[in-house]
Amino acid sequence: MAATVDEVTINYEEDGVVVVKELEKVILSKGAWATILFRYQQWDAKKNEYSPDRYSIRRYRKVNGEYSQQSKFNISSPDQAQKIVDALRGWLA
Repeated sequence: MAATVDEVTINYEEDGVVVVKELEKVILSKGAWATILFRYQQWDAKKNEYSPDRYSIRRYRKVNGEYSQQSKFNISSPDQAQKIVDALRGWLA
């Protein structure tokens, strides 16, 4: 668990292998509720390599001094990520 939003990570290790490797994060909002966009890779044991980059938007709530994940949205492909970017650009133009 993380006491500050800056400490929140999606890195996850299992049996000595980093299964989810966080590459970057952007904190979109801070406070009792925090929203973070992550770029990460997932370990593929069958291929013995990491996946192409993946993206996830996650919401965290601070309870008793610790942030815990409340929800997440995984962006399924670079194409979907580009569509999200294009839609937001259009709406914000």
